[in-house]
Amino acid sequence: MEAVVRVKKVGGSLMARIPKKMAGELNITDNEDILLSVKKRKKSFFGIAPGIGEFTEKDRLDSRE
Repeated sequence: MEAVVRVKKVGGSLMARIPKKMAGELNITDNEDILLSVKKRKKSFFGIAPGIGEFTEKDRLDSRE
């Protein structure tokens, strides 16, 4: 089961919340030890530069043939 959560700074530590739906499905309760695996999410740059237009053959570098 996976979920995307935002990490927040709390004091000198970082905290990630477990969504309620996920905690319910996995039967996680308060003050319980769990094994956590962390993987950084890849950023999507889709739509970051609107108005640039499509890539054309004219845009190709001549030195990269």
